[in-house]
Amino acid sequence: MSDRLSTLLARFQLHARVLHRGALPGVLDLSASQHGSHLHLLCEGQMEMATAAGARLVVSEPSVLLLPRPLGHQLVPARGAAPELVSAAIDFGPSDENPLLRGLPDVLHVPLAQLQAGGAALVLVQQSLVVEAQAQRCGHLAVVDRLVEVLVIQLLRHAMAQRLVDVGVLAGLADVRLARVLNALHAEPERPWTLDTMALLAGMSRARFAARFGAALGTPPAEYLGTWRIGLARSLLRQGMSVKQVAPEVGYANASALARAFTQRLGQSPTAWLAQESRGAG
Repeated sequence: MSDRLSTLLARFQLHARVLHRGALPGVLDLSASQHGSHLHLLCEGQMEMATAAGARLVVSEPSVLLLPRPLGHQLVPARGAAPELVSAAIDFGPSDENPLLRGLPDVLHVPLAQLQAGGAALVLVQQSLVVEAQAQRCGHLAVVDRLVEVLVIQLLRHAMAQRLVDVGVLAGLADVRLARVLNALHAEPERPWTLDTMALLAGMSRARFAARFGAALGTPPAEYLGTWRIGLARSLLRQGMSVKQVAPEVGYANASALARAFTQRLGQSPTAWLAQESRGAG
């Protein structure tokens, strides 16, 4: 079976930008953060994370925290020695277009000991990240950014393998039969998918497949496919492709069919949506 995560990740541009590396002597204030995701790697020490919604999380051992959606928060060092921390802003693209982000909890907290049980390669990435974050060698900032991106992917892989997410695309990808279908939908949205063809690919009856898909993903197969297609359409339109060009790429017979589906889901036509996007970017 092909790589369950890569076919999905290939559709999005994952970028990391390190915000802090090294000792954290005082509060790291990200309470005004309104965009993107964040990852925090606590290497040593203890800290508390307080969210704008009032939630508090005490992190008392080396851990990775992924906040997949915009969430204002602060990192507060515990009393005593300043914790060693690498913090980064993560860009997955618009969160409402990426099913990975929709299926994750507001804060995914995984102790490093659990991640390191996944193998030597993961330990090597973590060690390299710490070394590069502390170094001042030529190009070290770019290296740290790339290593954070690798760590994000490994964290998602761990969440899928250990079934840390009960509902959502990672839960679906953890199911071998559903993963066959999800892989195909992600890689080939232009195919004329039906419940019959999806169930056949999963090796299940229509009724059993629909029930299993809905339980794992939290949405019916047709709804998931439609949301995926429109999310891809938005991404391609944002890149400058016309509605006519995008339609066959995401499984619609023509521009009119895409425009109808787009309007039904988003409440506005592709043209109106693009104009709104342009105003927002300006």
